[in-house]
Amino acid sequence: MAIRLITLTNSIKNDNNKNRIYGGKDGKSGIDKRIKDTYIAESTAQKTKLYDMYARFLRWASDRLDENGVVAFITNRSFIESRTFDGFRKIVEQEFNEVCIVDLGGDVRANPKLSGTTHNVFGIQTGVAISFLVKNSKQQGCKIRYLRRPEMETADEKLSFLASSKLDDLAFQAITPDKNHNWINLSDNDFDSLIPVANKETKAAKTQAQENALFKLYSLGVVTARDEWVYDDNEKSLKKKVDFLINAYNQDVKKLSVKSNKKDITSELDTDIKWTRAVKNDLKKGVKYELDEDLIVESLYRPFVKKQLYFSKQLNEMQYQLNWLFGKTNTKNQYISIVAGNRLDFATLAGNALPNYAIYSLDPAQCLALYVYDKAGNCTDNITDWGLAQFVQHYQPSTVIARSEATKQSSSSLDCHAGARNDGKEITKQAIFHYVYAVLHDPVYREKYALNLKREFPRVPFYADFWQWANWGETLMQAHIGYEAAAPFDLTRTNKKVAKPKAKLKADKAKGEIIVDEATTLSCIPPSAWDYKLGNRSALEWVLDQYKESKPKDPTIREKFNTYQFADYKEHVINLLAKVCTVSVQTQEIVEAMRNLQR
Repeated sequence: MAIRLITLTNSIKNDNNKNRIYGGKDGKSGIDKRIKDTYIAESTAQKTKLYDMYARFLRWASDRLDENGVVAFITNRSFIESRTFDGFRKIVEQEFNEVCIVDLGGDVRANPKLSGTTHNVFGIQTGVAISFLVKNSKQQGCKIRYLRRPEMETADEKLSFLASSKLDDLAFQAITPDKNHNWINLSDNDFDSLIPVANKETKAAKTQAQENALFKLYSLGVVTARDEWVYDDNEKSLKKKVDFLINAYNQDVKKLSVKSNKKDITSELDTDIKWTRAVKNDLKKGVKYELDEDLIVESLYRPFVKKQLYFSKQLNEMQYQLNWLFGKTNTKNQYISIVAGNRLDFATLAGNALPNYAIYSLDPAQCLALYVYDKAGNCTDNITDWGLAQFVQHYQPSTVIARSEATKQSSSSLDCHAGARNDGKEITKQAIFHYVYAVLHDPVYREKYALNLKREFPRVPFYADFWQWANWGETLMQAHIGYEAAAPFDLTRTNKKVAKPKAKLKADKAKGEIIVDEATTLSCIPPSAWDYKLGNRSALEWVLDQYKESKPKDPTIREKFNTYQFADYKEHVINLLAKVCTVSVQTQEIVEAMRNLQR
């Protein structure tokens, strides 16, 4: 039996390798094509997220086995439970007859109580697993066996366990995957009977008859791959950075135009700016860039923190479906962002400014918009007719569903900012939008379906009082989108005389205080304000985190454009904290009302 042992570490993920396309000369063969045809084709997750070096090596090694053999890997542990790898797990079940996994844990990002140096066998932030994939032509089906080491076990204890244990003697747990090819943390509830909020089938549907989810289109936020260059708190500063970047790029275009051999351009690049695959491709083609001030838009960068963004296809690595959600003229739209993953519990936040991919930092956020725009800028509903029919049939079964005059009109005549009707006579798509947002805040719902929400798009139940939930959702949405207009909470401000106070931006939850800097402290923050969490932080802590002084990672930004000083934003931040405190308290009041509602 042929045995291949391959150890993967982060050393392979340098700037050159992670963006390299692993395909044949014709672009239709090679490892990436195999990944697309197998792992991605069978996945319910966003397509482009599986072309990392780990997935490539797993695909490469699997294809090199005959009908009998073993592939052994030491990798990160994300393939065990990540939604991104659901297609991978399905293919592994089909291609192999036995899977043995020793899960060493140590995922610091998923559990902040852990320390990489103390609990991880490699001293890194990402959890580690050892896996054995076995092909046996004499065996039918696939047996999956799993062993998890204790969460708080130290790295030394794990290494001692590995050194003293034989594979045959380990007490593996037999795994029976569910229908979605989840291997661990399996749920047993009625989640599948609820109404799907979104799915790949509806997104790809060519006809309305193929749609079976509430939202037609969804999108990740923008991935710039150069945030420090194309994001800024100040529009004027942003223009300077982007102008510098474009001029440096255009100089390289000019230099390259006189070269006969344009295959290897690495040594020719201006190291002062941030290069990515797409920009290098434009350089090879001789594409010149120009600064377009109309591309500067407002973006929701982190919860309750907006920045100016240069929203350019040339300087943003991935824009996904955002142009369909916001149009070419950056038209305002309302959306519900949702996040869940290996590292974060489920969270949701409404917005109307163009979303960043990492709104919640650790795991990407999907955005479900109320409207979509065509190439001409015309507005149409993003909530499907199928979705509207489900709600009307459930809550108003005697109603005859007919197309209204507004629906008969052309899409360009729709009022994309009209309010929802709340007269109890007609359920509208906007009312459903608000209903969904409320349900996603329901603490009873979140607790019951916690496992499902970590690896699937949400599904929503039909609660008894539709309009109660729709009204809650509308109130929450107005508060979260309009947080800048909220009345500041009555915080107590204490000042001391300090000549040049050093920024602190620290929260003391026990005391109900925020230490702004060496001179100023805010107190009388109610406990409920800290309870409003989005991802791994409360709303207040997101504001504190984003306004801290830190050195930019990019050396050119650090040298030429590092002008940020907290003192310049101090009063703005204090005012923002007071407003977000108000929103947090209001949100928790509604959440508690939901919890106490008789079901």
